[in-house]
Amino acid sequence: MIKKLILIFLLLVGAGFMLWLYQDVTNEDRHFAVQNTAKSKNNYLLDFKGHISQAIRPTEHFSFPIEIGAIGPSESLYSGPNQYPFYCMSRDSKLGQPEVDNYEALGVPVYDSDKVIGYSKDCGVKTRIDYYTLSKKGSSYIASKVTDVKTAKHTELPLFRVEQGTINRFIYTLIMPIKNTEVDNRRAKSKWNKRLIYQFNGGSGIGFRQGRQKASRVMTRQAQQLLDGYAVISSSGNKTSYTYNMLLAEDTARRVKKQFTSLYGNPLYTVGVGGSGGGLAQYLIAQNSHGILDGLIPLYSYPDMITQTTYALDCDLLNNYFTFRAADKSTWRDWEKRRLIEGMNAINGFPQKGGFLQPINQLMSGFTPSFPKGSSECINGYFGLSAFINNPQQGFIREHYAKHVVDETKWSYWQDMSHVFGIDENGFGLSTWDNVGVQYGLNALKAEKITLDEFLHLNAHIGSWKPQQQMRQEEIVLPFGHKLPIWLTLWGNHNITTPIDEVAPRHVGSIKAMNQAYKSGQVFIGNIDLPVIDARHYLENELDMHHMSASFYSRLRIQDAKGHSRNHVIWVAHKDFDPTKQAFDMMDKWLSKLKSEETLTTITAKPESLKDTCFNKDGSIYGVGEGVFDGQWNNRKEGICQSRFPMFSTSRIEAGGHWAGTMFKCPLISVKKAVEQGIYGKVNIAEHLSTLQRIFPQGVCDYGGRDIGLPNAHITEYLDEKFRQQGVELRMVNKQSNLP
Repeated sequence: MIKKLILIFLLLVGAGFMLWLYQDVTNEDRHFAVQNTAKSKNNYLLDFKGHISQAIRPTEHFSFPIEIGAIGPSESLYSGPNQYPFYCMSRDSKLGQPEVDNYEALGVPVYDSDKVIGYSKDCGVKTRIDYYTLSKKGSSYIASKVTDVKTAKHTELPLFRVEQGTINRFIYTLIMPIKNTEVDNRRAKSKWNKRLIYQFNGGSGIGFRQGRQKASRVMTRQAQQLLDGYAVISSSGNKTSYTYNMLLAEDTARRVKKQFTSLYGNPLYTVGVGGSGGGLAQYLIAQNSHGILDGLIPLYSYPDMITQTTYALDCDLLNNYFTFRAADKSTWRDWEKRRLIEGMNAINGFPQKGGFLQPINQLMSGFTPSFPKGSSECINGYFGLSAFINNPQQGFIREHYAKHVVDETKWSYWQDMSHVFGIDENGFGLSTWDNVGVQYGLNALKAEKITLDEFLHLNAHIGSWKPQQQMRQEEIVLPFGHKLPIWLTLWGNHNITTPIDEVAPRHVGSIKAMNQAYKSGQVFIGNIDLPVIDARHYLENELDMHHMSASFYSRLRIQDAKGHSRNHVIWVAHKDFDPTKQAFDMMDKWLSKLKSEETLTTITAKPESLKDTCFNKDGSIYGVGEGVFDGQWNNRKEGICQSRFPMFSTSRIEAGGHWAGTMFKCPLISVKKAVEQGIYGKVNIAEHLSTLQRIFPQGVCDYGGRDIGLPNAHITEYLDEKFRQQGVELRMVNKQSNLP
């Protein structure tokens, strides 16, 4: 059997290298690759002495609107210097090549036929107007470009004016429903219902590129709303595939909206919509700033990305342990047992994408090979993301850059944020990730669902991610392109610390980076007053990364910051029912009422029928009202919706952490003190005290304490003051609405 697997492996690798050598998938990308890295110029960056929400944004100095044929601002208003290298993607967005902005071979080459006529480092595109229609095909819509203006004037289909160009180097899109008689008038808006949607989009990625934004895609995402008379705006800078720098995302959104209002005037309101990263962007922009959004419809959301990395970067560490390091690997082939440690869902028998990689990597490491007989959200949802986010030698966009540019660049999220978080002595962006003192599987040990030996071995051998300067690129073969990579360093095992005297070292995160993450608004701390309808499909049984519990991390943070969460509604639907249209309808009632009477507050304007709800497959309501989602997350008896759609946790929650998930670095107490405080429940730990002390020489997490990564002064003073103010405001609201 082993010989057969070895033969299969050799055939795969041999065929892979042959196809890899002869593939021409990236030839065109190389043709337009970034040739050299430009140097960043100084540009204004907000002062984060306190929380970002206290910082005054500078007065706009660019003259909006951008005229047709002109190029928008290439430097941000207040989010710091431009990032380089920067790959232009206007061709991918059907907008043609970028404009030449230098002749020093900085950025991508610009061609006239086969001749290079200059280079573009900032990817500027001239502002243009096109016309599109929407037509129905089955249950979905198709957006079609009208190529002839004369045809546009006589079309009987709904017509939309689409403006595109670049702002802050990203591609922006404005879409306005119009009459066919308004084709020649840029500012005409007679079919607009005065309501504006800002469309945010998700994805997992790092910066260093402009991103693509096709007008047709923006339109089909909001087709129903466009047909109902809404205007829609968006930017590739508000798609988290291209940046998780939420300061830059806010700066960009503010300017895109400014372009819109300079043409059409102020809307009645602006509501955000978007899934995954497009959901967390709404939470953070609404928390950090004013004047961009009036209401939020986050879909499949997380509260933010950076606190998500706390547990997401545990995934590959745990998979590496289960696959290569466990004392008894067979016991961890029970995927429901893995769930006890990982927190997120895991299912026996679930088909694992890329499952063939396990025996290949086991053979290479000298272990008996075995195919996985199940999978987890850690694998199905997060596999590979740790390399892309955390490994400066990796990235996933290398074919867009000349080799020396690739070698010179540190490809990571931490580098994206280095101008805010800071850099270390080796020039690498400071990281917030920390797992010192984390007792993986503590809850399972206390519940006697794993043995003490399993607990001790896991925590001794799991290790951590190596320091960035020690990381190496993943060994990946791409015989069939990026859609089917063959990983030869599964779970990034070569970038994980190995045991020294039977204990693998843990990773110490940067306190400075943590402080800056809080102050610069990369962390959702719950300080939000706007109306929110947080909606999602239930996808736990799909092992989808968009786990239901994330909505409740946001809920807990809002409650902690505000003392209530009455502006926050959660909807969970069966995967076959889409509640988005209903969310828009309810948000319209909420915001229209709020805007119509100055005496109303967010809470008093909220429609009476708008409550936490879960929906059946046919769209009927399964449960509605206060308490329907109660459960372990808030220490209450399980509600009807929680029972129908059970949620799961995370590795840090299962290590004893809070459901709110806002602790970057836990305060430590000695193992002896932890035993005295009863952290291990009924488990007799006394005989193994010396072993625990050897595994945790610095101590173990005390989750009853305060996050060491939380800034000591300004932000806590700010939060305390806001809470005092909100206590007064809440009493006023209660008085007006006769609430208890």
